[in-house]
Amino acid sequence: MNTTIKRKKVLGGLLFAAAIAAALPIAAPRMKSARLVRTAYADTGPRVIEIKAKKFDFTPSEITLKKGEPVILRLSSEDRKHGFFLRPFKIDADIVPGQTTDVAITPDTAGEYTIICDHYCGTGHGNMKMKMTVTE
Repeated sequence: MNTTIKRKKVLGGLLFAAAIAAALPIAAPRMKSARLVRTAYADTGPRVIEIKAKKFDFTPSEITLKKGEPVILRLSSEDRKHGFFLRPFKIDADIVPGQTTDVAITPDTAGEYTIICDHYCGTGHGNMKMKMTVTE
């Protein structure tokens, strides 16, 4: 191999290594921060509450949340399509059999709320409700 070609390859490799080394002080803190955020989120991630719908009720029939606490409501249906409707929190979700529907909620107002099924599911549909209490 020609001496000039060897020098160019070595010089190119050194320039590449120098560019990587120069970028490390900038990239390393970002990567460290991202890991810290991921770790913090994993430790304090939203609580998941599983809710099952079937003719003509929700299980559990009552849940209690804390004001300002992020929560995931994991909805599933055991028999047919149902609705999950809570007007004050602008929640209007479909619950489809064989699928889960995640609804993220961070309640900002304490009180008692009624969640209803808003898809007609039979003669007992009007009584398909669940209670959600938000505490301070």
